[in-house]
Amino acid sequence: MRTRMTSALFALTILCTSLLFVPARRATASPAPSPAPQQADAIRIGVPLVNIYATVVDKRNVNVPNLDQSDFKIFEDKVEQKIAFFSHEKTLPLSIGLLIDTSGSEEYMINAEQDAAIQFLHRILQEGDKAFVVAFDADAVMLSNWTNDLEALEHAIDRAEVGMGGANKLKPGQFSPYRGGTRLYDTIYTAAVKKMAGETGRKALIILTDATDQGSYIDLKQAVESAQRADTLVQLLVVYDKKGNADFDAAKHLAEDTGGRAIDVVNQNRLQKAFDQISDELRTEYSLGYYPTNENTDGKYRQLKLELTSKKYKIFTRKGYYARKSSK
Repeated sequence: MRTRMTSALFALTILCTSLLFVPARRATASPAPSPAPQQADAIRIGVPLVNIYATVVDKRNVNVPNLDQSDFKIFEDKVEQKIAFFSHEKTLPLSIGLLIDTSGSEEYMINAEQDAAIQFLHRILQEGDKAFVVAFDADAVMLSNWTNDLEALEHAIDRAEVGMGGANKLKPGQFSPYRGGTRLYDTIYTAAVKKMAGETGRKALIILTDATDQGSYIDLKQAVESAQRADTLVQLLVVYDKKGNADFDAAKHLAEDTGGRAIDVVNQNRLQKAFDQISDELRTEYSLGYYPTNENTDGKYRQLKLELTSKKYKIFTRKGYYARKSSK
C-alpha cells in the first residue's frame, strides 16, 4: 500500500510540475466588486472578503434578474453573516476553461460538441474575458492556452478528436502524463490548480463528458476540493450515447458542490440549449461578498449557505470554501 501511494504521489507531482504554465496560487477569496451605492461599510483590514456568485431561476428554469441585496441571506457554518458587497454582475472579467472528453464514448457526439462549443465562446466572450481549451481521455492535451482570440480558440476546438491521448510519454503541449482510461478527475484537478487558482474574478470550468472517470489518481472528493480552493464554478454537460452509461451522481457532485449544474445532454438539440443556458447564467450572476465572523486563518473548510427570502425561486451557488491559512 505504501509503495502504491508513493507511486501515486510521484505521478501527481509529475502531472502538476510538467505543465509549462505560469505559477499559480491557491485562492480562497477574490478581490471585491465595487460596492453598491447603499453600502457604506468600511473595508476590514486583514480580514479576507469571501465572494459568492449565484444564479437564481424560477420554476420554469428562467433566470431571475431583478433581485436586490435584501432578498439574500448568507450563512457560514450556520452563522448568519452581514453582506458587505452586492452587485448584479454582467461585466466582471470571465475566465473559462473548456474541457472536452475525447474518449471513445463521445464518438457519436464529438462533432456536435465542437460546433456548439465554438458558438458558445463566440457568444459568451467579451473584451477582458479569456479561455483555454483541453481535450482529455487517457491523456489530457492542451489545445489552447489562455487567450481571448476567438479564431485561435475555434481552431483549438476543431483539433479535438476521439482518442487524442494514449501515448506512454509526454508530448509537446500535453496537459498531463499517461495512465490510461478517461482521466476526468485528474484533468479537473490540474485545470483548477495550474490554471484557475491564479486567476481573479469569475471563473468557470465547462466540461463536456459522460462524467465516467477511469484511471485518475485523483478521486472525486479531491477533484471537487481543487475547484473549491480555486473558487471555480464547474458546469458539466453530460453528453452520452443512448446506449452508453453516464455517471450522473459524480456529475451532480462536481457541479452542485461548486455552484454549477449537471445538465443532461442526450442529443444534439439539448446540447445547444445547454450551452445557451450556461451562457445566460454566466452573464446574469449575482455577486455577494462578506467578511466572515470566524476570522481564524486555519485553512479549514467552511460551509456556505445562501438563502432567498422568497421561496418561489431556486438558487445555484457553491456550498463552501477553504479559509486562508496562516503562514506562521
